[in-house]
Amino acid sequence: MTVEIIETDPSTVEAEVARLRAHFASGATQSRHWRTQQLEQIEKMLEEGEERIAAALMKDLGRPASDSFLGDIAPTAAEARYARKHLERWMKPRRVRVPLSQVPGKAWYGSEPLGVVTVIGPWNYPVLLTLAPVVAAVSAGNCVVMKPSEHTPHTSHLLSELVAEYLDPDAFAVIEGGPSTTQAILAQGMDHAFFTGGPEIGKAVMAAAAPHLTPVTLELGGKCPAVVTADADLEVTARRIAWTKLLNSGQTCIAPDYVLVDAAVRDVLVTHLRKAFVDMSPNADGGIGMPMVSARHAMRVAELLENHGGTVVHGGGSDPAQRRHDLTIVVDPAPDSRLMTEEIFGPLLPVVSMDGLEPAIAHIKQGTKPLAAYIFSRSQRVIDRYRSAVSAGAVVSNHAAVHFLVPALPFGGVDTSGMGSYHGEFGFHTFSHRKAHLSRPTKVDPRVVYPPYGPRTQRLLRKIF
Repeated sequence: MTVEIIETDPSTVEAEVARLRAHFASGATQSRHWRTQQLEQIEKMLEEGEERIAAALMKDLGRPASDSFLGDIAPTAAEARYARKHLERWMKPRRVRVPLSQVPGKAWYGSEPLGVVTVIGPWNYPVLLTLAPVVAAVSAGNCVVMKPSEHTPHTSHLLSELVAEYLDPDAFAVIEGGPSTTQAILAQGMDHAFFTGGPEIGKAVMAAAAPHLTPVTLELGGKCPAVVTADADLEVTARRIAWTKLLNSGQTCIAPDYVLVDAAVRDVLVTHLRKAFVDMSPNADGGIGMPMVSARHAMRVAELLENHGGTVVHGGGSDPAQRRHDLTIVVDPAPDSRLMTEEIFGPLLPVVSMDGLEPAIAHIKQGTKPLAAYIFSRSQRVIDRYRSAVSAGAVVSNHAAVHFLVPALPFGGVDTSGMGSYHGEFGFHTFSHRKAHLSRPTKVDPRVVYPPYGPRTQRLLRKIF
């Protein structure tokens, strides 16, 4: 059955936001009990709705149920569970020391919810990357407007149904639609806007938020490099890189976009990569096996293989009409080709020869800062050098993409790969205002701090302040 997402009327958007604002003003979302209850309901929703979620993702993305569990359901549930277990500590006020000028007195800060926030979800992991920010917003005590991606309509409809079934209907709204609906939501002057997607749409979100001074968190993308040194465990390295390119057909913002490998071991690595692709491929017959989100996206990925200047050593086939593309390895494409200058976001893997670590670092620094950067090596010295030299949202050694599964780590980009971060306590603070508090008694009120100030008083004040 074909599902169509239509734009939501701006008056409906306005009414929904007003409804949530009235509920937030009642204070109902501020208690730890309410927050914990909603987090428990998110976990329950994911557990009981797993089959429905997997079916929707299969229709939208052609993704098998096992991949949907690993990519969308399990990490979202883990995020909710982590927040629930640590929420009491996050909510506690925190004392700070006061300077001599404020003695006697005490100072502390607490976290209060921002209000009514919006989460604008992407299509590649439409459950995880919509609900994980919602977990953070809920743990902070906010009301939430969710706008799922129109490019995954079955999942968008399902999220609307599940949220209505499991979560507090007075505190949440799922508003479906495309760009116009997103603009209508942002036009309400939200208390925070959280967007996951590409840099160009991120700019549009930021521009729409600017007139209302709405703070934004942008989780974007970029060309994530994977450097492989001559001493790396090449078989394990190949298997781990291949796994990340297989998951969701490479349509993952933190998947390795390209590999920079020491020229001395390039051919061995490529052999291991080809074997890993074959061993883990969903198509035993070697056909065009990787599903893509749309014919348009499949065509864009196929066009990246035009005039790339390298050598295709594995795959290369595409069938955009059927939304499919081969797992493909391209050795030594031209540096100025689209394959090496645009974010791939698909099952293509360029493998580029490098003469050691420093040229690889120099190559990475020539481009924009990536959302993640990977290094495969047995040398701790080499790994440490890479960590200190490469600016990225995250740096992972001897694996790829798995840092997303650590709720205690901040997740976010830098420069064009994003703005702000979330996960765990970092997400709690993203959706909170840290309110400062200072308390001074009236019994002690030294006259010396008030004018007029004579020479001796000024000398004393210089020591105190």
